[in-house]
Amino acid sequence: METATFAGGCFWCTEAVFKRLKGVEEVISGYSGGRTANPTYEEVSSGDTGHAEAIQVKFDTSVISYEQLLEIFFKLHDPTTLNQQGADIGEQYRSAIFYHNDQQKETAEKVIEKFEKEKVYDDPIVTEITRFTNFYTAEDYHQDYFRKNPSAPYCAVVITPKLQKLQKSKKR
Repeated sequence: METATFAGGCFWCTEAVFKRLKGVEEVISGYSGGRTANPTYEEVSSGDTGHAEAIQVKFDTSVISYEQLLEIFFKLHDPTTLNQQGADIGEQYRSAIFYHNDQQKETAEKVIEKFEKEKVYDDPIVTEITRFTNFYTAEDYHQDYFRKNPSAPYCAVVITPKLQKLQKSKKR
């Protein structure tokens, strides 16, 4: 088992996608990359703590690789907007990879280089690649949010299309 920590905007979206991947054993929504110990959702949402809404993923490397996780991560959010994902604006919604070891850092750099070379996006990728320092689990009501609230407007408008995109890519 290995651990990956990603921030791609709202953690409800990234959690819902990564929970559906074979080889992913656990996904926890939380906060990473900030200055405040044990921040609350309200503190992170204020934009003053430096944290990003993030997910921590425990995965079985014999089933899915870190590189595969990164490719899915990059395709299911916009890594070209600084501190923003759609209508969610602020440092807490930044695109970030919090690497746990040098191999993860090298793999992240390689995947970004590949996406840039293939011109997957019109604009440059601005995803931050930062050494992992902390992760604080979000409040219980944020965990498994999509499964618990599938008809909530945000889920229907933002998360469901991401899951449909994931399903289409699995069929290819």
